Amino acid sequence: MQDMTEQDRPLAGVRVLDIATFIAGPFAGTIMGDFGADVIKIEHPRDGDPMRKFGTPTECGDTLAWLSEARNKRCMTLDLRAPDGAALFRKLVAEVDVVVENFRPGTLEKWGLGWEVLREVNPKLVMLRISAYGQTGPMRGKPGFARIAHGFAGLSYLAGEPGRPPVVPGSTSLADYMSGVWGALGVMMALRQAEKTGRGQVVDIGLYESVFRLLDEIAPAYARHGTVRERMGADVPQVVPHGHWQTRDGRWIALACTSEKIFARLCDVMGKPELAAPDALGPTRNRLARREETNQLVADWVGSLDFDELMAACDGAGVPCGPINSIADIFQDPQYEARGNLLRVQDPRVGEIVLPAGMPHLTETPPVLRHAGRAMGADTDDILSELLQMTAEDVARLRSGGVI
Repeated sequence: MQDMTEQDRPLAGVRVLDIATFIAGPFAGTIMGDFGADVIKIEHPRDGDPMRKFGTPTECGDTLAWLSEARNKRCMTLDLRAPDGAALFRKLVAEVDVVVENFRPGTLEKWGLGWEVLREVNPKLVMLRISAYGQTGPMRGKPGFARIAHGFAGLSYLAGEPGRPPVVPGSTSLADYMSGVWGALGVMMALRQAEKTGRGQVVDIGLYESVFRLLDEIAPAYARHGTVRERMGADVPQVVPHGHWQTRDGRWIALACTSEKIFARLCDVMGKPELAAPDALGPTRNRLARREETNQLVADWVGSLDFDELMAACDGAGVPCGPINSIADIFQDPQYEARGNLLRVQDPRVGEIVLPAGMPHLTETPPVLRHAGRAMGADTDDILSELLQMTAEDVARLRSGGVI
């Protein structure tokens, strides 16, 4: 890979107006910014994006979450609710390729900034709209966050131990981040179409849809057989053993036997090759019928070994196995180090900060971190001068009127 200039990056020349808040919409902008798009983050001049206060505070007044997820974006302020602010936004739309928003459906229309208005301003515009339930349907107007989406999509129902209350599937805003990924993908396809036809379009995503689409076969299995998958803890319905176990020295590991061939390898390394016979636990159907027995055999074996012994045995036998890492483990892991998954950068406001690296890896044009999340309005003057050729006097007048 040769050294890249800004113009060499995959999305160089793509300009994005990010007027969304919190995570789902903004994360789509973050992905695009990692690959060279000029992402302009627009916030209300008084309140800013609530994401600035969401998470662990830092000495600069913004949280670690903001510094991480607002990376690579230029920041300006603009009151979209004010008539002058809405008029200015329409002028900005004429100069960009993408608008990202995640207000409740109908909000932008109320401000005179709906899709029909903006497409008149810029026929090639791509507009990413992320909301709890999408732009259509009987629930389109309801508010919602990731936790609500996890439940509505069917994921929370599956998370937890059998017979116990459903739990949150990881203490992260999974639906928000997944919607951002789907959103960025949708924008890329819509931009490609706009290049061919000269016509933009809306990318419409409901938070719950981003989760539902990833739940493997639960929809066809219910439609064909009436199967309602229940909570299974660390287990999965299709194969066994496929779960989490604790080693003798107290470490937790994940072990996956997704085929009869892998189970035979596991039996060999456990010193019980006879278990893989056709009349024993070899066939998957036999193990599924004797799930508890199979899991207990693995639990006893894993519990008889220390973590390092277990990993060496599984690696040597070709049995997929890995640690269940805490973030402390991750910071010490040589794989994360080798892949550059953790970026140590110097931020002018907080000093050294460690951020997760961008994704995906591209061999010729990888993601680049130019800077962490910036101060509110840090780039307002430059953006208005650059895009709209506004003078310092014009900008001062807008600022004195509270528009920016």
